[in-house]
Amino acid sequence: MGKITLRVPRTRNGDFSPSIFEKYARCDQAFVLSMLEMVVNGVSTRKVTNIVKELCGEGVSKSFVSSLTEKLDPIVNTWANRPLNTKYYPYIFADAMYIKVREHNRVVSKAVYITTAINENNCREILGLKVDHAEDYEAWKGFFQYLKSRGLQSPKLVISDAHKGLKKAIAKEFVGTAWQRCTVHFKRNIFQQMPKKGMEEQKLGLKRIFEAVEVDDARKFKDEFMNRFSDNPKLVKAIEVLEEGFEDAIQYLNEKSKYHQYIHTTNSLERLNQEVRRRERVIRIFPNTQSAFRLIGAVLMDIAEAQEGKVLPIGKG
Repeated sequence: MGKITLRVPRTRNGDFSPSIFEKYARCDQAFVLSMLEMVVNGVSTRKVTNIVKELCGEGVSKSFVSSLTEKLDPIVNTWANRPLNTKYYPYIFADAMYIKVREHNRVVSKAVYITTAINENNCREILGLKVDHAEDYEAWKGFFQYLKSRGLQSPKLVISDAHKGLKKAIAKEFVGTAWQRCTVHFKRNIFQQMPKKGMEEQKLGLKRIFEAVEVDDARKFKDEFMNRFSDNPKLVKAIEVLEEGFEDAIQYLNEKSKYHQYIHTTNSLERLNQEVRRRERVIRIFPNTQSAFRLIGAVLMDIAEAQEGKVLPIGKG
């Protein structure tokens, strides 16, 4: 239809409103929500303005679209601060990713901390996130304290990479909790210390260790590997890495075998990070920390809603 100019009458006491506006206000709200949905799903503000112009014949400014996203703040904050004392989370996954943020006219790198879990009902759940200056012990400790303040109890196992600050914070804040070193990262660390060629047999021997179902079997396969290859001068550093991290990398074997495929690695959390990264790339540089928290929180809420109630196909064992 194009543009329509409406002359709205005004009354002295100001309590008159044409009923036609009430009907179309609902369309306005739906349209605003659609714009928000586009931003959360990785459509740039520039593209959103182009889409609006195509649909309506009238454009909106990029600053208007950006200001709309601020409406997400109370929604994201409520979700991010929800209580965690209504369920028990036996297995928690922790990792950090880096983003670019504009701060005091400079572009700086900031760490985004994200934790997920498998809850007592065998469903995956996103527990929380935090944007901080750097990935270190103090930041991880503060993040875990924040989760505990929301009612999080000490889990059986925390699965992560071998970042020293993260490992120290887990030991400090979750007394009695075992730490599981991600086996994928661990094997990669070992392989990096091995020659590029002629190591097929050795790599198969290492993989065999982490295919064990029982702790005793893993230790047995590791001893066999050591006896067979410890004299090889090309494997000195690789064997040192294996020795140093072996026990931390097999903690998952102390849990029921039906959980093993889900708790030996942080791959599930890294896939989540990749989804966040896919949408973050559209923005490239966040204008401030709050906008980063807002968008990443909205993305995580979207993913959490999609996976809510989905039980992992965990068998007997």
